[in-house]
Parts: sequence; C-alpha cells; structure tokens
Amino acid sequence: MKLSALALGAMLSVSALVGVAYAANPDVGGAPMYEDKNIIENAVNSADHTTLVAAVQAAGLVETLSGPGPFTVLAPTNEAFAALPAGTVENLLKPENKDMLTKILTCHVIAAKALSTDISKMAMDDGGTHEVTTVGGCKLWLSAADGKVTIKDEAGGTATVTIADVLQSNGVIHVIDAVLLPKM
Repeated sequence: MKLSALALGAMLSVSALVGVAYAANPDVGGAPMYEDKNIIENAVNSADHTTLVAAVQAAGLVETLSGPGPFTVLAPTNEAFAALPAGTVENLLKPENKDMLTKILTCHVIAAKALSTDISKMAMDDGGTHEVTTVGGCKLWLSAADGKVTIKDEAGGTATVTIADVLQSNGVIHVIDAVLLPKM
C-alpha cells in the first residue's frame, strides 16, 4: 500500500510540475502569445499593438527584436500612442524622424529578461524604486506596489503594466498603458 501511495504521489507531483511548466501565456490584443515565438512574431498578432509594430518596422528594429535577446519590452498599446498629442505618431513615422522614433522605441527595451517578480524584488531591494538604463540609453524608474508595476520615464511620465509576464523565446513583454519618453 505504501508503494502505491508513493507512486500516486509521484504522479501527482509530475502532473503538477507539467501544469506549471506549460501554463499558458495571457492573450494580448485578442491573440494567443506563444513562448516559443520571439517578440516580433507574437507582437504582429496583437490587435492592441498595431501602432507599436508599425513604429518598430519604420525604425528598422524588427531584426533586433527578433534576435536572441534576452529583452524585456515595455509594449505601449494603440490607446497609449493615441493619447500622445495629435499628429505625434504620424510625425514620428516619417523617414526624416527615424532617429527620434528609434530613440523612443529603444527606451522601451531593457537588455535583460525581467519578470514582474524580478522587478518587484529589485524595487523592494532598492527601497521601493529601481533605476534601469534601457537599450536606448534612457533611464527608467521601476516601482512595484499593491501588485502593480509602474514605470516613470525621464520626461516625468508614468506608465502602468496592464499585462505582465508575457513570455517570449527571446525575453518577456509587459503591456503598458502609456508611451515612455526620453528627456527632450
């Protein structure tokens, strides 16, 4: 009887581990996000990120964000881009503004895989706020409180993570509700 109880316990443990290991990513923009696809392969399927995808294409960052990483991408939604002053997005998408667009977009990318639990721990270890430097050289201040991660940018704006920990083959995406801006 002890052997069968042990075998049953082992089976349940393995089943629990398999369930945890293959927990599904949250859907983003009405589309499933697959852990075995890279940031670009997943982002192009999100109806909430068409502006971000167009901007990444215009800036020539598709190859970079398809690369091995690891990257943490703070991904503003279409609504976040729409909240910018009228004409801003259209102006940034012009070829002559590619450098500024690239700067803004790379200010949303951290050269590490940072899950929300990592961010919370770093913030707590640093007294509530953790400073990071992005791929674009911008400074961001990450905070975690009441189960929410917030990001302050160099221009004084704040974004909140609305969907955390969307795992990718080359990092992680956190969906945010505002566009982060460098100091101008």
